[in-house]
Amino acid sequence: MIEKQRLYLATQNQHKIEEIKDLLGDLFAIHTVFELGLSVEIPETGNTLQANSMQKAAYIAEHFQVTCLSDDSGLEVKALDGRPGVYSARYAGEPKDDAANVQKLLSELEGVSDRSARFVTVLTFHHQGQYFSFEGEIQGQIASSPRGEHGFGYDPVFVPAGFDRTFAEMTMEEKNQMAHRARAMQKFKSFIDETGFFSDN
Repeated sequence: MIEKQRLYLATQNQHKIEEIKDLLGDLFAIHTVFELGLSVEIPETGNTLQANSMQKAAYIAEHFQVTCLSDDSGLEVKALDGRPGVYSARYAGEPKDDAANVQKLLSELEGVSDRSARFVTVLTFHHQGQYFSFEGEIQGQIASSPRGEHGFGYDPVFVPAGFDRTFAEMTMEEKNQMAHRARAMQKFKSFIDETGFFSDN
């Protein structure tokens, strides 16, 4: 039996790890950076999702010389000129606090009629010095108040287009059939499959 390629997830967000593992299925032997003994926070100082995603992948690749996959995601709200965007995780300041971020967002949208928004994910894959990026997005609306017990981040207030439930009112399986991370992941999986990537590397 051929041993699966090891893939380290360049994130310390446990919720993202669970979602990515679900999305990847059995394509790789999946590991986390915690297994590498990483004790500091992976830096993300870029001013775009693309820059942060690349920075995270490069940090793990350079420090541990492993094949890895990073993720940077953000919520872009039209009425807020694309905020919180790249600052989504720390929108309400340090330390990261999902509930505080949601409350800040809702307070800024109070009385605003156009609540259209989109979630964007940029995945960056590293293998032996090569980097490849994959982007996914989903359009939707910001709800007037949080709803649902599932998910994380802004999931309780994001209603994807064509639905009347927030991501937090959906199961992970439902969310992973359509969400931004799922769409980026599908591009990544297609790339691996269609290029026969590991047969040539």
